[in-house]
Amino acid sequence: MAIIRWDPFREMTQAQSQFSKLVDQVWGGRQESWLPAIDVFDAKEAVVLKAELPGMDPADIQIEVEDNVLTLKGERRFEEEVDEERYYRVERRYGSFQRSLALPQGMQAAAISASYEDGVLTITVPKVEEEKPKRIEIKATKPVAATRTVETVSEQETSAPA
Repeated sequence: MAIIRWDPFREMTQAQSQFSKLVDQVWGGRQESWLPAIDVFDAKEAVVLKAELPGMDPADIQIEVEDNVLTLKGERRFEEEVDEERYYRVERRYGSFQRSLALPQGMQAAAISASYEDGVLTITVPKVEEEKPKRIEIKATKPVAATRTVETVSEQETSAPA
């Protein structure tokens, strides 16, 4: 009798694969979702969001702003054609995602810009310039009367002998 080494991961992987096949049969396909990691920070003139979206085509990413809420959505497609039985492990997430983030007050939603480089999407939301105090000149309709000078009367003049 041959001794076979027990591998707990092999049994867990087989159980996961069987469960996935069962779910696929019941619901007619795999509908996994995932959420990209997003960093948000405040720069001097803008709020900047950085989302990790490696391996995605920028055409598959949408950015929308409505009612001061920025929504980032898209889909990462599984494009490799490999027989399911040949995978040892699939850990990368695929499918559609959607993240919504409330923007702080005082943002210029119409001036948002985005760039995609090395798998990182950078969204820049400019701040509205702060209004500086404005001095308002008062215009008078009537000319202002000349200032009066008050003369002080010395004590000697007021204490005259009676």
